[in-house]
Amino acid sequence: MTDTRALFEFDKAYGETVAGIDEAGRGPLAGPVVVACCIPGREMIDGINDSKRIAENKREALYEKIIAGCLAYSVEIIDEKTIDEINILAATKRGMEKAAEKLSIMPDIVLIDAVKGLKMPCKSLALVKADAKSYAVAAASIIAKVTRDRIMRGYDRIYPEYGFAKHKGYGTAAHIEALRTYGPCKIHRRSFIGKFVNEQT
Repeated sequence: MTDTRALFEFDKAYGETVAGIDEAGRGPLAGPVVVACCIPGREMIDGINDSKRIAENKREALYEKIIAGCLAYSVEIIDEKTIDEINILAATKRGMEKAAEKLSIMPDIVLIDAVKGLKMPCKSLALVKADAKSYAVAAASIIAKVTRDRIMRGYDRIYPEYGFAKHKGYGTAAHIEALRTYGPCKIHRRSFIGKFVNEQT
């Protein structure tokens, strides 16, 4: 696993003020895609890494530290209706562009996890697996993931039969079984669930 210091040093090659953009929720069957853009503070926060490599309780603790210490951050939430209307890639791009535009400080560069062809308000660069290379992108990935997880836990209280608090809307066996038993709820992505609903027995 790449350590935090390596990610922190990686960003220094791109300028003094580096922003990172990442998303959470491109793959789930339900809920929004959440995009975060973050310019981390000058002091390194130990433990920051790709959010997928960090346990949920640790992500929550790091989220609070990142928010408290960053120079600027923004979050953009694209709901399931928009995802169905314009497709998930277009929704993700829209979220990334809006998140960058909302920053209160204009960075030297925005590093983006994988997605190309964006209209950014400043210099930008898309990098494959940027959340495992860049400190700023890793910080953004934590903000996006924690924000989305909290949203899905909230939906779990509204739609407890689907188990959103556990799987966060991803297509686990338990989620698919619930989807076939109860049918889709308001936050399911119609463009994602067709084959599961149509395969009811």
